[in-house]
Amino acid sequence: MDLVVWLYYHELDIRRTGVASPDRDIYFSSKGHDVPGLYAVLYSLGIVDESRFLKLRRYGGLDGHPDVGVAGIEANSGSLGMGISKAKGIAWAKRFLGRRGRVVVLLGDGELQEGQIYEGLQTAAHQNIKLTAIIDHNKVQSDKPVDEITRLGDLNAKLSAFGWKVARTDGHDFASISAAFRDVADHEGPSVIIADTIKGRGVSFMEHPEALRSNHGKYRWHAGAPDDASYTAAYAEIRERIDARLLTIGTGTIESHDALEDGSLVSTLAGDVALGEDGVAPRLTSVAEYTAQGYGDALIELADECPELVVLDGDLAIDCRVRRFEELLPARFIEDGISEQDMVSMAGGLARHGLIPVVNSFASFLTSRANEQIYNNATERTKIIYACHYAGLIPAGPGKSHQSIRDVSLLAALPNMIVIQPASSREARLALRWAVLESRDNCALRLVIGPSPRTIDTPATFKFELGRGYTVLEGSDHVLFAYGPVMLNEALLAAERLAARGISLRVVNCPWLNRTDVRWLDESIANVGKIFVVEDHAPIGALGDQLRRSLGRREIRVFGVEGFPACGNPAEALKVHGLDGASLAARIEEDVRT
Repeated sequence: MDLVVWLYYHELDIRRTGVASPDRDIYFSSKGHDVPGLYAVLYSLGIVDESRFLKLRRYGGLDGHPDVGVAGIEANSGSLGMGISKAKGIAWAKRFLGRRGRVVVLLGDGELQEGQIYEGLQTAAHQNIKLTAIIDHNKVQSDKPVDEITRLGDLNAKLSAFGWKVARTDGHDFASISAAFRDVADHEGPSVIIADTIKGRGVSFMEHPEALRSNHGKYRWHAGAPDDASYTAAYAEIRERIDARLLTIGTGTIESHDALEDGSLVSTLAGDVALGEDGVAPRLTSVAEYTAQGYGDALIELADECPELVVLDGDLAIDCRVRRFEELLPARFIEDGISEQDMVSMAGGLARHGLIPVVNSFASFLTSRANEQIYNNATERTKIIYACHYAGLIPAGPGKSHQSIRDVSLLAALPNMIVIQPASSREARLALRWAVLESRDNCALRLVIGPSPRTIDTPATFKFELGRGYTVLEGSDHVLFAYGPVMLNEALLAAERLAARGISLRVVNCPWLNRTDVRWLDESIANVGKIFVVEDHAPIGALGDQLRRSLGRREIRVFGVEGFPACGNPAEALKVHGLDGASLAARIEEDVRT
């Protein structure tokens, strides 16, 4: 926050030139998840208006990660490692086009684990491109201290060896920040400022030395909103300090107002989403079940049965529900940090020597960034299990960089890759057991990271057999195939609405996204009219296409995430894409009545 305030109010010319001038100075963050701090500065400058500022991670508001659709945002980021390369392109373009303006990019210190960073460091120096990188060196990444994951060593020496001019600063001291920028100002090539900072600065219990001490060495404030009590305490602490500072310079204390007081914000929160009777946008209800928790529990259970099982993680052990495995079986747990390509190729080496690696990261990063490495492993005919967390449209708040709607299409073309999405905690256990103990092929498990909207009851008699699912709701007129807890919930809501309109819809759970048992499929569509599929994915390359291949000439209507995924709360995002229960019911009814 101190760095961005200094940049916009003192160092860069954006206040003078405006954010549309081709000769403007450029600033963006490569890590991206710090964007609420940038939004605050843009709001203070009048670049982002209040109505949008107050709708963070809501449809029609501000994305959870930077998006160029917001005024003042210079690059889409949040998928780590791309910043130096993108800044290099911007700076090269300015030089080629004869435009003025400096280029400054902020990196996280944990982000330095991504290999693309070092590609950018080398080529920027070789191409003699003038840009400035800032490393936010707070020494803590998502779960724990950087040095516990990958020790950075002597950063000054390392970065200098790449041919960059290096300066160092206290990232919370304006005089020190100003001196660092003066130090690199006249350098003709690339320069980097290492800013030593404190994660959580400004709130005593969030500042990382205290936060790590009080939580057994784990940092709990990296992502997500604080609970009400923590928010209230943090707000009071910040406000008290600011008021004290204002009094020392002879001004009054902060005046605040309730943005909801006149109801104006409430009426705009939903965008084009229908408001409920209470005047607010609908939200998905949730149950205590987390599909991914069943997966995490099954990993521990399988460890005794399968001594070859090892687990790899990409700095997401808490989110991926593998922290307990790490604590109980540290010798069989490998923390690779923010380096998906390295992690996947390491898994390939493990598999070549008889181990069964289970690789964990967010689906969007794992399946796309490391896609060539996954392909290479597949060609070696070994078995690796890829746990693709955060799969699908929901949660939608973080925005495009985290919403994975292309992963099935990236994986399903491999001849020895089976893609599965379980719909419940129990089904996740069954899926992992099958993948570890029975499958001869590679397997990718798509796992929803958040709580399930409802528990999908897996029949007690259900056996997890290749290409076979089960009927969740009986129906006689038409059939709707779905998978995963979010889309099955919407499918069931659609069936309930259609039943009231005299249409009996059968809902079938099909967790196998690129394998089909044709005999089971024929049984599932017996005596029904039309066949529908709802995808938690783009409409191309997933279950719908697989069923089309299996059924030949039989017509199938596929409802998927068209275009780029919408940012918002779950209900908003589903509604925008026409995948909520009400929209699905309307689309199916229109189809069957025409």
